[in-house]
Parts: sequence; C-alpha cells; structure tokens
Amino acid sequence: MILILVTAYYFCLPKQLFTSPTATVIESSKGELLGAYIAKDGQWRFPYNDSIPEKFKQCIVLFEDEYFYKHPGFNPISIFKALKENISSGTVKRGGSTLTQQTIRLSRRGKARSYIEKFKEIILATRLEFRYSKDKILAFYTSNAPFGGNVVGLDAASWRYFNRNANHLSWAESATLAVLPNAPSLIYPGKNQEQLLKKRNRLLKKLLDKEVIDSLTYKLSIIENLPQKPYPLPQIAPHLLQKVAQTHYGQRVKTSVKRDLQEQTNDIVKNHYNQLRQNEIHNIAVLILDVNTREVLSYVGNAPTDKTHQKNVDVINKPRSTGSILKPFLYAAMLDSGELLPNTLVPDVPTQFASYNPQNYNKDFDGAVTAKRALSRSLNVPSVRLLQQFGLDRFYHYLKQLQLRDLKYNANHYGLSLILGGAESNLWDLCKSYAAMASTLNHFDDNSSQYFSNEYTEPTYLADSEIDFGKLSNERPVFDAASIYLTFESMKEVNRPEGNENWQFFDSSKQIAWKTGTSFGFRDAWAIGATKNYVVGVWVGNADGEGRPGLVGVQTAAPILFDVFDVLPNSDWFSKPFDEMLEIDICTKSGYRASAVCEETTKQFVQLSGLKTKPCPYHILVHLDINGEYQVNSSCESLSNITNKSWFVLPPLMEHYYKTKNPFYKPLPPFRADCSGEGSITMQFIYPKASGQFFLPKDFDGKW
Repeated sequence: MILILVTAYYFCLPKQLFTSPTATVIESSKGELLGAYIAKDGQWRFPYNDSIPEKFKQCIVLFEDEYFYKHPGFNPISIFKALKENISSGTVKRGGSTLTQQTIRLSRRGKARSYIEKFKEIILATRLEFRYSKDKILAFYTSNAPFGGNVVGLDAASWRYFNRNANHLSWAESATLAVLPNAPSLIYPGKNQEQLLKKRNRLLKKLLDKEVIDSLTYKLSIIENLPQKPYPLPQIAPHLLQKVAQTHYGQRVKTSVKRDLQEQTNDIVKNHYNQLRQNEIHNIAVLILDVNTREVLSYVGNAPTDKTHQKNVDVINKPRSTGSILKPFLYAAMLDSGELLPNTLVPDVPTQFASYNPQNYNKDFDGAVTAKRALSRSLNVPSVRLLQQFGLDRFYHYLKQLQLRDLKYNANHYGLSLILGGAESNLWDLCKSYAAMASTLNHFDDNSSQYFSNEYTEPTYLADSEIDFGKLSNERPVFDAASIYLTFESMKEVNRPEGNENWQFFDSSKQIAWKTGTSFGFRDAWAIGATKNYVVGVWVGNADGEGRPGLVGVQTAAPILFDVFDVLPNSDWFSKPFDEMLEIDICTKSGYRASAVCEETTKQFVQLSGLKTKPCPYHILVHLDINGEYQVNSSCESLSNITNKSWFVLPPLMEHYYKTKNPFYKPLPPFRADCSGEGSITMQFIYPKASGQFFLPKDFDGKW
C-alpha cells in the first residue's frame, strides 16, 4: 500500500506543468523586445522566462510568501491562521497559500476553489518542491500569474503597463506589479486606483522596514504615478516577426537584429516613403547582412504604408523583376572564365537579335566602351552583347550555382532579356549572393588563399545560429577571388547615369561596390551595395506591380542605400587577392592583352584566367607614305619611302559612334589614288541583316 501511495505521489505531477498557448516573441541580439504576436487564446502571455529581476523577486516574495525559501511547499502556520480567521468570520477573508501552491493553482486553471482542492494543491506543491528549485518554481509563477485584463506573466505586464523590460523597472513599478496577481482587477484604468496605490505603498513600506530599500528610495517611490492605460507592444520588426512565426510560433526567439540599427533603418525608410508616396510609390524593403557572420542585422519588409497598399506583405522574399541587378554576375562570370578583362572595349552599337532590340537607358550609343565602364554605367546594349557572346546557358548555370530560387524556368524561357530583368528574384537571395562574393574575398585573404566550400549558404536571423561555411579547399565555390575583386572594383566606380542630374547623395569617403536596377515598365527599383563587412539591399516599388514614372533604381533605391550605409560603420576596402592575379601588359587604348603592334601599353593586375583572353584585335600595322598622309603599298611607292605605323582601328559601325564621343580618335588615312589594292572595309550595315526575310504589305486594293 505504501509503495502504491509513493508511486502515485511520484507521478501525480504532470511532466509539463503549463500548456497554455504563448505569444510569439522576437528579441534583438541583446535581448531587447522587437515585437510579439498575441497567443492563440487572446492572452498576452509571453513564453516561460527563468530569469526574474531581483527587484521583482524581492517584492513578490515579501508580499505573497515571506517564508517562500524556507517552507516545503506549504506553510502550516499560514494555513492555520487563515482557517481560523475564515471560520470565525463565516467567509473566506484570508488565503494561506504559498507561492508554490499558487503556481499549482495556476497550472490547474478552471478548478473550483474548495478545501478538497486546497488539499490537492498542498500535495502537488510538495511534489513540485521535490522536482524543481525554489527559483524555478518562482519563475513558473512569474511567467503565468494574471496581471489584469488579458495580460499574463511579468514580461508581458512590464511592457503593457510600463513600456519597458522587467529588468529596467523601478522599485515602485516592481511593487505595483507584485501586488497585481493578488487582485488583478485593480489595474483597470480609472477603477480602484486608490486601492491599488495603497497596496503598492504598503509593500514599499514593508521593503523599507525590512531594509531592502533605503528611506530616500522609499520617498521617491511612493510619489511615482500608477500606470493609466496599457501601452501597445513594440513592433520594431513586424515583418521579421511574421517570418519567425512561420517556424517558431509561440516561442521566444532571440534574433541577430541590432535594435538601434533596425530603428535607424525604419526611420530612413519612413522618411523616403513620405516622399515617394507623393508619386504613388508605396512599398520599400531593406535588408542588411553582416558579411562575416552572414547574420541579418536589420530586416524591413515593407514601408509604413496602409492595408490598401499591402503594408503587411513582406517584400523581401517576394519575386520581382531583376532589372540590371544581375549584370555584375555576368561580368564576374566572364572574368572567371577568361573571356574578358576589366578594360576590354566592348561594342555599344545598335543591336538586334531576331525581334529583340535592346536599348540603353539614354537611347544613345558610345560605339565602344570598356567592360568596367559598361557595368558602372549599367549600359544595356553591351550587357546583352556580352551575354550573347558568353552564352545564355553558361550564364544560367552560374546563376543556378548562386541558388536564386525564383529562376524556375530554363534558360531559353528567359532568352537574352535575362540580363535586363527578364527573370525574377528576391531581395533575400540577391543580398545573400552579394554577401557570399564579399565573404569569398575575405576568407581567401584570411585563409592562405583558400576557399570555403559552402560560401553561398543561407543567411540567418537567429542569434544563436552559427553558419557552417564548409571545408577549406583550393577550388573556388562559384567565382574566383580575383574575378570578384575586379568586379567590385568596377562597381565601386561611381558614375552618374546619363539623364540623372541630381546626384547629390553619394559620400565619396565610403568605398562601396554597388549596383542599381530598374525593371521594364518602371515597376521595380533596386540598389544593392557591398563592403568588406556589410551588404545592404533595397527594393522600391508597388507590391501590386503598378509601374510609376521616375521609379528608377538610381533615383529611388540608391538614396536609401547610401542613407543606410551612412549609419553603418566604415569598412576597409577588400584586400587584393594577389595569389589569383598576375601583372601583364595591357593595350592602353583597347584594354585587351597587348599584341606586338600595340604602341601604348600599361601593366595591370588581372585574374589568372585573363591569360586566355585574345590579344588586341584593334591595332594593325599600316603602311604610310613618307608624310604619313596616305596609305600606300609597293604598287605605288618605293619601299624606302614607306613608313610602318601601328594604328588603332575600330570596325566601321563602332567607329561611327565612338569618334563622336572620343575626339582624339583618328580614322585610318585613305589609300593614295595611284595605289592599287582593295583597301579596308569602311561601311557596315546595321540593318537589314544578311539572309533576313522581309514581307512587304499590300493594301486591300493590291497596291504597295
């Protein structure tokens, strides 16, 4: 029989004492409250917290159960006194429950109060004392005690009534909350304020008498006001809360977000939103990543707009047209594969591929422009021509290695427009990719010129999560370090895009590799920037896809980008990855590897694969007469009077546009009239292309 009773006693307490649903709570990296969702039962009940502020602990123990740390779960003397007083008065005037018993009562919610129930509470209380420490029991009570209305637990009460963390409460505030579980209805605004004040002050006097506080603290405490109305809980990162709730509903999650930075970013977004909404642009998203830890430092999923304009939509994860934001990946891929050097001249001329006719933003052409200049100016025509040269499938393969989730179709579905916004991606994946490129450079420099195998990993918003970058090896993850470095060097060169006269926001003291993008129809504006330590990504537009005039990356997203970088610490520039580079002779005018006939050369560090690029095709050796006015040959001039000279010559179409922008360009001299020979090609057809088919329409009367 004794064994049965002992067994019953051992198993009488449930394994999980409290099963009530709790709120979803997110905190900053320092444990500051960023936001919360109310529990499913409509109560502001934060998840269990085993940390109790010392002030509140002193107050609650002194008020509710002065012998808490001495009794075995129940206090016989208190029970006897309460029983005697209640019997003599004929009503329940006094309770003799300890904090341990009250914890049991809270866990057995809904049970009618009776002497039988009280006896059960005593049994369960002693069992609870065997299972847990006193502080653990007190933490259970503190996390589940009622504090008036739909507020449950100290953490929620502290924020609802005093708008601060419980650790920052004063003695008066702690005393106010300590007396509430005993009579939670006293907190209602305008009701019972005098009674609540008396209870609080009696507790403060008791603290003074017990020498817990001094007389000055007591005098200052009793003149503090009582809370008048509940405060709304902070909503500093509402869209991150939304994201966390998808996987950690009802839990307290400590995130990697820096509260100060999050609030500064919120203010920046709000200021720009107030300007942009005048042009009916209503949505903004900003993501800040730490390159070295790959942690999310700030997460602004949308502007502070209204429900009509989808303020609750988290745009950071939504697929949007990429505009020009993928161009740096093509540039890096071509460097990586040895098909390009940074200063290589690339054609910028009228171009047509079947029915596709790409245009630059300014509708103009340069004839020829260096690859790095084409990237920094975000020229469309050179980018499409480079993609066609590199190969659509090859570039698509690189993009898949970046793990861009919204590339759901094959390469042919996107065609050459892939590089100009024909595909979709999201701010999270794009920032992840830029951060991985920056991290590749950092790790290459820090680890004796080796790469980590898992650079392109997912960022994390969890404070306790540590990124696994994989193993060190000599094999590059996607792009080699030199190609990334040269790409960032090109992106660092800030040049005002044509047609944008109000370039007043760039702080030249900061070295940032950045890129903007604008989708077709002015529906999406992008700006992403990377430094050695941070990546900032910005998207601006309308969540419903409505385009607006002026919704251009450099005008709407870039100012936000630089405002955010202004509140971030300055970063040193990336170290040059010398082990992946070599110094070679470059033709000064063409940017290609210098050929034997290049007259002006310079030495530059390029990626190792740059040795595979072809030598300069634009320098030829020409034969001139003794005055250098005409081209000649042996049919019209003696060899002794012929001079040989290296000449920089572009194809006719490139030359036509190039010489209008480059006044020092010298076309080839003509052949002298008495010389025989075919000479050089001086004309090139833009349209129509060879073998093209054309259909001439007729009117209904059969006439052309």
